[in-house]
Amino acid sequence: MNTEYFIAGRIAVKSERTFSKLIVRIAIAGVMLSLAVMMLSVAIIKGFKTEIREKVRGFIGDVRVFKFDLNNSFELSPFVPAKETIAGLKNNPDVEYFQPYATKPAIISVNDEVEGINFKGIDKTFNWDYIRKHLASGTVIDFADSAKATKQIMISQFTANRLNLKIGDRFIMHFVQDPPRPRQFTIVGIYNIGVEEIDKNFVIGDLNIIRRLNNWKANEIGGIEIRIKDFSKLKEVSTGIYSDLELKLKSESVEDYFPAIFTWLSLLDVNTRVLLILMMVVGVINMITALLIMILERTNMIGMLKAFGMTDLSVMKIFLYNAFYLVGIGLVLGNILGLGLGFLQYYTHIFKLDQTSYYLSYVPIEFHFSDVLLLNVATVFICLIVLLVPSMLVSKISPLKAIRFK
Repeated sequence: MNTEYFIAGRIAVKSERTFSKLIVRIAIAGVMLSLAVMMLSVAIIKGFKTEIREKVRGFIGDVRVFKFDLNNSFELSPFVPAKETIAGLKNNPDVEYFQPYATKPAIISVNDEVEGINFKGIDKTFNWDYIRKHLASGTVIDFADSAKATKQIMISQFTANRLNLKIGDRFIMHFVQDPPRPRQFTIVGIYNIGVEEIDKNFVIGDLNIIRRLNNWKANEIGGIEIRIKDFSKLKEVSTGIYSDLELKLKSESVEDYFPAIFTWLSLLDVNTRVLLILMMVVGVINMITALLIMILERTNMIGMLKAFGMTDLSVMKIFLYNAFYLVGIGLVLGNILGLGLGFLQYYTHIFKLDQTSYYLSYVPIEFHFSDVLLLNVATVFICLIVLLVPSMLVSKISPLKAIRFK
């Protein structure tokens, strides 16, 4: 029979001391809230990073390939990719898909409003999966009829609201060149990415329009968008793609194209670490306080146990078992609270955000089993290691004085 464990159980379950019960409940609540906040913090930060990253890479791609020249304008220089370049991308096991595109600055003039925009030209090979997920209304461009496709355009919800446009409306777009070239388009789709840098600056149309306006050849393009399978390998894959390109081309990762967004996302990790440390400190302080009060309230009992021959180490074990019991209850309740709130938000999106400020209309949640397990293990380990110090107080208690203590 484990004597220390038995006594600890009697103290924890059948204690009738009102004050210590209050302190114990506060300690349990502290551990519960600390764990729940840590779990939700990690899940929310990871959710933010994943959602925003997917928004950006879904529209721009992970790696862009374009002509290596001194052109720094929005309008990319034309090139015809070599067969070796296309074959290399097709045979690259890290590449999910790739697609050609081109860009050209333009001005929309409609409803007595003027808006500068960047026209993104794509062709029939374009992967519409991402855009379809973010369609606010309408449909995508129909490339089945090439003549019809050149008159269709997709705009963002931001641009539609700014210019008071809707599906089916027509407007004139003046492409920036000398002289400016006007073209009429019909809106077939309105998308809402939620990232102002994208929604405010881009519309989507047929690549052949740019070819005709710039007198390009039928197979010339402005660039290639590449989607990779594993974003965590972005730098490695981007470097590999660049090394295999022909000399006239260069590549750029999405992190280089939108440095402000990805720098902001990396700073969120710092906030998470600070919050985790603060919450862990709160939980530990609560447990230390509870343990010290329990030891002081049980001074008579400690003296009696020592008088009967129990060693300091055995008495320490009693209070450590008791502390472990309290931490365990706090962990169970913390997991229920943290996971419960997390899954409630995940399925209902009950907590909303201002999309113009945060790029998202709701608080995102992304739980990983490894994160939950690590937080639980770390909480137990840190609490018990730290609690060794106050538990050593029992070695300073004299049996004779303790028995007299009231």
